[in-house]
Amino acid sequence: MNVTLTVNGEIRSASVPPETTLLVFLREHLLLTGAKTGCDIGDCGACTVIVDGKAVNACLMLAAQADGRAVTTIEGLATREGLHPLQKVFEETGALQCGFCGPGVILTSKALLDENPDPTTEEIRTALAGNLCRCTGYVKMIDGIHEAAKMMQSATPALPAPEQR
Repeated sequence: MNVTLTVNGEIRSASVPPETTLLVFLREHLLLTGAKTGCDIGDCGACTVIVDGKAVNACLMLAAQADGRAVTTIEGLATREGLHPLQKVFEETGALQCGFCGPGVILTSKALLDENPDPTTEEIRTALAGNLCRCTGYVKMIDGIHEAAKMMQSATPALPAPEQR
């Protein structure tokens, strides 16, 4: 079957068997290997990508289910101007060790911050519940997400007061 989706802002198409997961589509057909194959049953979060603004386990979604939708992978997060604040903070603070879980954690965090720009620690923990990390205790990740949230808020220009519009 033919599948066409927007990946990291670019329209991408491929002909794949109907049982092809989004993870296999991204890794094998588009050669975007940031999403990792971990458990392959939706338990570890290593394959997390953003589909239409929501963090999803790419191993549990068929490529056909993503047809016509917008997908963001870790490869699409940085811009020519530099790393996304989450990537920058995680790098600077050593929030990741081996890095295997990193793309999933960062994309889960991005989806959270896009929906909730100032999450509590508990909201961050809840969002990360589906992302397993064997190397860290999550403390630096949570601190980094709070720091990235502050960076993102300060980078967003405030709207003028209604009387000034």
